[in-house]
Amino acid sequence: MAATEAGCEHYVRSCRLKAPCCGKFYVCRLCHDAEEEHEMDRFQVKEVQCIICNAVQEAQHDCKECNVKFGEYYCGICHLFDKDKKQYHCKPCGICRIGPRDKYFHCEKCNLCLACNLQGNHKCVENVSRQNCPVCMEDIHTSRIGADVLPCGHLLHKTCFIAMCKTGAYRCPLCMHSACDMQAYWEERDKEIAQSPMPTEYLDATVKIICNDCQAHCMVPFHVLGLKCSGCGSYNTAQDGGLIQPPQPQEPQEPQEPQQQDTPPDP
Repeated sequence: MAATEAGCEHYVRSCRLKAPCCGKFYVCRLCHDAEEEHEMDRFQVKEVQCIICNAVQEAQHDCKECNVKFGEYYCGICHLFDKDKKQYHCKPCGICRIGPRDKYFHCEKCNLCLACNLQGNHKCVENVSRQNCPVCMEDIHTSRIGADVLPCGHLLHKTCFIAMCKTGAYRCPLCMHSACDMQAYWEERDKEIAQSPMPTEYLDATVKIICNDCQAHCMVPFHVLGLKCSGCGSYNTAQDGGLIQPPQPQEPQEPQEPQQQDTPPDP
């Protein structure tokens, strides 16, 4: 029998899980965690209850009484029942991922499954997914929300990244590196600065900066619209110290006449 369109807001399945912690039946661990003051360990689930015939039985793909499939997809490790989303179980991750499997690879250093187009083409950060999302402070590794890999290698939930960009923020909350390709914005900033000369007293002023993108320390011209890194051309920089004005030329001094000294008369 085909999987029945039943379940909860999180998963399409035809069974309830018996929580090993409290013995109560819930359609999924997320429903359980929302109602209880503790969390369900999905890996410790031993029994399920069929939604069709209410038979309680060992966790398995099909109901032993009415033969209904509890889900198009079933993982006997995670005890995940759901409609087919090309899921696969990643052993190094320890959980199921949405595939298809051949579109993803597991990065050993990041300890995370990533899209194949990032293989050899991303900055590795050790165990990066074991950190919480720096925007919402929620778990990334086991989240049902996908994550974006930033150029610096850090992760944000896709929804958090979109929300962050809508506020005008463009830097990684963890390391301040630009979170996306900013080249077009830097070119616009170049034009704005070229059309907005500084007042005469600031024309030759310089400042020391630290670039958040290439980590360079350099001395650059001061401008209120932005401080451009001389190394990589980024305006994602931080001022390091105050303004440095060029030495002022000294005005020539008029020569002074030698002072005459009175000498006593001869005796």
